[in-house]
Amino acid sequence: MKEYYVYILECSDGLTYTGITNNVHRRFEEHQKGLNPKCFTFKRRPLKLIFHQVFNDVNQAIYFEKKIKKWSGKKKFALANGEFDLLQILSECRNATHSNYKPE
Repeated sequence: MKEYYVYILECSDGLTYTGITNNVHRRFEEHQKGLNPKCFTFKRRPLKLIFHQVFNDVNQAIYFEKKIKKWSGKKKFALANGEFDLLQILSECRNATHSNYKPE
């Protein structure tokens, strides 16, 4: 069965990059070597692989990648560090104009 990986890289400037691949180690090395000057990570090396998750279904992997690409850097770091309580807190709406906003 083929495996697919969703991964998060931490860039040298503190930003994150999220991607999908069928070989996470090869893809990390490609980013690290800077093979593509137009790639987001090219000028942000060195990089650190901070998270990866394996999927057996490419559609599930694509769905998860698209989902976490929209997340803030704080949420991505919480996921990478296994801080699931913090991840929940960061997911709560804090926008005063949103109908779910309830100041404490």
